[in-house]
Amino acid sequence: MIYSLNGKLVLKEMNFAVIECGGVGYGCKISYNTSSKLGVTGSTVHLYTHFYIKENIIELFGFESQQELNCFRLLISVNGVGPKAAISILSDMTPENFAFFVASGDSKTFTRTKGIGAKTAQRLVLELKDKVSSESLGGAYYDENSGYSSSAGDVSSIGEALEALMVLGYSQGEISPILRKLDPTLDTQELIKQTLKLMVSKK
Repeated sequence: MIYSLNGKLVLKEMNFAVIECGGVGYGCKISYNTSSKLGVTGSTVHLYTHFYIKENIIELFGFESQQELNCFRLLISVNGVGPKAAISILSDMTPENFAFFVASGDSKTFTRTKGIGAKTAQRLVLELKDKVSSESLGGAYYDENSGYSSSAGDVSSIGEALEALMVLGYSQGEISPILRKLDPTLDTQELIKQTLKLMVSKK
């Protein structure tokens, strides 16, 4: 398993990069968003990676952030969405926008990506909304700064929203200050949507 790469950028294209680590050049397929954030050729860069193996296909995918990597993994878990389609989607939108569209149930926006039809977009939104909700529950934590707490038996909307966003790769430190500003009586889905909206507005 190759978790990440940190080395010299020896080649950069719109959807492909080669990172030299210890004398070995690792070719990674990347999104346009990641490509735009990499430095110039010759600079030292860091990429999170996903090693994809299926039948006779072996590919390495690189991501500028943990959030983008997590979004990629969520996407390829959807039936009918392969790594090529996932990279295309993440080339058309940031991880924050991706998460916001999923949380908002906005399947139409995903059809703007080449190769993503209406049925695939609808399935993508439906499956990922359910997946984020199910994976986010059941944890226990206490944040001394925000005062939010949750447990398997008593999970608040704030707690659910926080854990759902952490599934996407955001840190508790990034999320808590925004959640503190929102109405705690809102349901989980609305809290997620508003948090992501505020994140997007800061970009």
